[in-house]
Amino acid sequence: MAREKEKLRQMTGPGMCYKPIPRMIEEINEHLRGWANYFGQGYPRKAFREINYRVRDRLCCHLSRRSQRPWRLPKGTTHYEQLKKMGLIYL
Repeated sequence: MAREKEKLRQMTGPGMCYKPIPRMIEEINEHLRGWANYFGQGYPRKAFREINYRVRDRLCCHLSRRSQRPWRLPKGTTHYEQLKKMGLIYL
């Protein structure tokens, strides 16, 4: 789990502000699919829940620091909904 969290931190860190959001989400989705296929044996619900929370949190932080004007949610939506519309998969 620690290595996965570190990888997600690198993928959404401040050094990645140049990368377009759709491309970043595609790369994260690809990484999550591979991780889920490998670690999906047994009872991974707790680990998947923790990774989903971590991804959502890191992407929200990343979006808010991308420019001088922070990203805001449209009224009446949640971070979960908006990221799902952008194409992010959840485990």
